Amino acid sequence: MAILHHLQGRSRDLGGGFEVRRLLPSAACRSVGPFIFFDHFGPLDVAPSARHDVRPHPHIGLATVTYLFEGAILHRDSLGSVQRIEPGAINWMTAGRGIVHSERTPEDLLGHARRIHGLQLWVALPAAQEECAPDFVHVGADAMPELDEHGVRLRVLVGELHGQRSPVETAMDTLYLDVRLADGAAWHVPGVVAERAVYCTEGAITVDGVPLPPHTLAVLRPDASPVVATVDGARLVVIGGAPLPEPRYMWWNFVSARRERIQQAAADWDSGRFEPVPGDDERVPLPESRFA
Repeated sequence: MAILHHLQGRSRDLGGGFEVRRLLPSAACRSVGPFIFFDHFGPLDVAPSARHDVRPHPHIGLATVTYLFEGAILHRDSLGSVQRIEPGAINWMTAGRGIVHSERTPEDLLGHARRIHGLQLWVALPAAQEECAPDFVHVGADAMPELDEHGVRLRVLVGELHGQRSPVETAMDTLYLDVRLADGAAWHVPGVVAERAVYCTEGAITVDGVPLPPHTLAVLRPDASPVVATVDGARLVVIGGAPLPEPRYMWWNFVSARRERIQQAAADWDSGRFEPVPGDDERVPLPESRFA
């Protein structure tokens, strides 16, 4: 068997009926390479009157990676960044010692029926870089290298494959691929990094001939190079990279190799010591249940 773990998505409401399926972390698998968090949202038809906004909230010790298949999101952060993200682009926000951001519906889409579909992942920073200066990078869709052969169209979002390297810079060995399979197509998942997982975002796939259940993250065995195939066409992502050399504590929006650092971040947010987001003065309160 090529699959080490089948991780089922758990529903989470981020507010206003905006539900996501959370695949990482899980009890069976805390991380895949440096990826410690995996949320899949949509595809969702949004009514003209609806607002699915995520108000300003803090992060430390990680990088958020946002990727859309449909729709648009307006990102703002405490560095003063204001960036619209649309399908095919990557938003890479390094929290480091602390950043605050919001994710809202762009004003021009309000009052219109629309669809939203995408992924937000978190990548743990190396322990020695957890307190680095926060940063924000946007890489447009046209900058991503693509490979297209035998019914397989592949975009290298992060990392390198077959000599094609993404312009997104990372602190650790990281791989993130967006793969489209045409009707009847098949593809060998390459073993280019130590840890990998496969997730189908559209259609249906098999892994070495076995159907992968919907909304399931398939964590692969390190020595496996399985064949992913589809009958009627599908879209999937592959994530992975080098394993984390040390465990991480994770609570709410905070990640650290040190327990006391998360406790300090919680106290800082509760006391208003994080920098605010210019032009966005709302905030998500600290959860009532505290990190122990």
